[in-house]
Amino acid sequence: MSLEKNITGIILAGGKSSRMGSEKGLLWLKGKPFVEHIVEALQPIAKEIIIVSSNSEYDTFGVKRIEDIIPECGPIAGLHAGLTNSKTKNNLVISCDAPLVTTSLLRKLFQFETEDYDIVQFEAEGKTIPLIALYKKRCVEKCFELLSNNEKRLRKLVSKFNTKTIAVQEKELFLVKNINTIEDLNTITNAINY
Repeated sequence: MSLEKNITGIILAGGKSSRMGSEKGLLWLKGKPFVEHIVEALQPIAKEIIIVSSNSEYDTFGVKRIEDIIPECGPIAGLHAGLTNSKTKNNLVISCDAPLVTTSLLRKLFQFETEDYDIVQFEAEGKTIPLIALYKKRCVEKCFELLSNNEKRLRKLVSKFNTKTIAVQEKELFLVKNINTIEDLNTITNAINY
């Protein structure tokens, strides 16, 4: 059975953006905001798209926006809010600072959906990427448990689950890049325009 259109896309846009100095999801790349790129990558495969953010500027993208249920607690709180509001078993979770993700890259996470993994995530250059990953809705209980114990580290959450990690091919490395600083943005912009 195809997973397509039976998943929820959850875009986490609640970070402080302290290294960037401005709201990352609203920065522009190739003529549109980061979030718009991610929404477009999710639209062909997601039944619903949710942006988790307290910033009402995200309302202009025409998708549902929700806020953290437990505020000021980092990405686990965003994940918790997104999964709580999701109506599907499977959820594609993407941070707003990964605007180069593509529909075809995200589809690779589906290949292990029928197996009993709680999370299917990418790995690039020896680092796991839990913020471009497929999460089962059932992960929400553990999110709440960790938040209740003041645990904010996403890798701690991932370690609690049966997780499958897929290595990103070298030619796809740029697709999973997080753009955290102005330097990152300039590097990516120059590479795209090269």
